[in-house]
Amino acid sequence: MTIAAARTVAASAPGKLFLLGEYAVLDGAPALLVAVDRRVTVTVAPSDDDRWHLSTPGLDLDALTLEADGSIPAGVDGRTRTRLQVFDAVRTVVRCTGALSITIDSTAFFAAGHKLGLGSSAAVATALTAALSSAAGRSPSREDIRILATDAHRSAQRGAGSGGDVASSSYGGLIGYVRDTAPTSLVWPQELEIMAVVTGTGSSTTNLVGKVADYAARDTARYRADIARLAALAHQAQDAVRSAEDFLRLASDYFDALVELDAHAGAGIVSEHHLRLHSLAADLDGVFKTSGAGGGDVGLVFGRRGESAARLAAAFAEAGAEAVPLGFGANGVTISPSTAATTVIHRMRDGSTS
Repeated sequence: MTIAAARTVAASAPGKLFLLGEYAVLDGAPALLVAVDRRVTVTVAPSDDDRWHLSTPGLDLDALTLEADGSIPAGVDGRTRTRLQVFDAVRTVVRCTGALSITIDSTAFFAAGHKLGLGSSAAVATALTAALSSAAGRSPSREDIRILATDAHRSAQRGAGSGGDVASSSYGGLIGYVRDTAPTSLVWPQELEIMAVVTGTGSSTTNLVGKVADYAARDTARYRADIARLAALAHQAQDAVRSAEDFLRLASDYFDALVELDAHAGAGIVSEHHLRLHSLAADLDGVFKTSGAGGGDVGLVFGRRGESAARLAAAFAEAGAEAVPLGFGANGVTISPSTAATTVIHRMRDGSTS
């Protein structure tokens, strides 16, 4: 698809958290994801000259001049080129004519100099796809954006990734997702609370998934058994969200299955710190589990609303697992014909995602 950019457009897309289904989703099992109120904002405007210009505050790149077709100049260093892989992939998928000036702001996805693991690259792919498509006067649906952004994001990750993070950024709210299909909107149980906590200084999803892929090639039979266990649990997720008790039990079982997968793969999905946090939560009638690829990204604490959740928050703070202030159930991608993106947040209150 080639489009000619003709107007200034802003787009915004939320981050995400995997609640259940990590790794198994790569093999076709369903996953449960929730959008969060940390957003990437993208502004696209006609350039003042015949060159493309790119500013990415979240990546500390200011006013980078690109080639006439928007490609990255040959003289750009390898580190910068790597950091712009998602931009370049989206530019290739949504082919634009005419020079553009683009700003991509992902600063909300970082804290103390490291990324939080909220799916910043997927949110960039989603918001940039929406902005470039809309700049030519098209009106892409959420599904149009999801499909294009998934293609671009997967290309930037060298074919890795389920597409669940892009689906969450595109649709928002709480979703059930099966690889390469439109997601299903779900309702969060009213009596259950989520807390996201910092567990490290960030991880590379591509590296972790790659190590699991290496394990699959090394010991296919045992890998298949590990994934089958995860998949059987993941298939229970959409029913389990109807009950706090069922969901807490399922989340704990899923973490245990991830521990077993990681013990066999040696990937670093689950750390000793994670195991201690899981035990701490269990002592207080809650559940801690890793989210997404795991490693040093944020973890999740689930507990019953009220005193139980308050005790969990206090105990985790004392243990040094800093809570990340997040709203859950954020609105999906938004587009506005202006120089500032509109951000509308939906919070999961009273059993609703609106």
